[in-house]
Amino acid sequence: MFNFYFGIGFALVNFILFLMCYKWFGKAGLFAWIAAATILANLQVVKTIEMFGLVMTLGNVIYGTIYLATDLINEKYGEKEAKKGVWFGFFTLMMTTIIMQMVLVFEPHESDFANPHLEALFGLLPRLAIGSLTAYLVSQYLDVKLFGEIKKRFSRPDQLWIRNNGSTMVSQLIDTLIFCTIAFAGVFSWDVWLQIFFTTYVIKFVVSAASTPFIYIARGFNHPEDTPKPGV
Repeated sequence: MFNFYFGIGFALVNFILFLMCYKWFGKAGLFAWIAAATILANLQVVKTIEMFGLVMTLGNVIYGTIYLATDLINEKYGEKEAKKGVWFGFFTLMMTTIIMQMVLVFEPHESDFANPHLEALFGLLPRLAIGSLTAYLVSQYLDVKLFGEIKKRFSRPDQLWIRNNGSTMVSQLIDTLIFCTIAFAGVFSWDVWLQIFFTTYVIKFVVSAASTPFIYIARGFNHPEDTPKPGV
């Protein structure tokens, strides 16, 4: 049960740090959070843990906060800015992948001790990077569009939870399916793959629901750039 209880505290830390980032740095902080979260999520995903007898990967909590960030941008600054946030995260992930793969090509000195660890973290199979990039771009773009469509029908301020959870829960299902298929199909047995897919989505689902109070709190923060432009 340690992983479960520690996981609750871990999620709270992620949400609180997200709020601090937006409180202190405004919209720029949301873009910075998206960039950092895309990198951290793809580092954490290489670690598998067990919870309730099921195999799962880490990275789902921090990855879930990316949807929290883009939904908040969409809510306060418009769809155009939210799409910009999606592309910013995509570029950050692509840049990190390319640069770190080139770093691994350098021949280490005999006194070097870091290269094996760097290879363990960044020497991922190309399909893992492709899976991550593809899943991220498709699901995030879908999330932004769904949020906008749901907002047309549920536009009241108190209906933010419908916009946030409705768009995120659908888009994260697509994200999980794409990533697990490209990255893990054939790597793990069917039973393990199914466990990873199921637990990954369930955790994302729970994280999305648990993050709802935090997006309401964040929406209440005021910054100079907080005047939304219609149609943006």
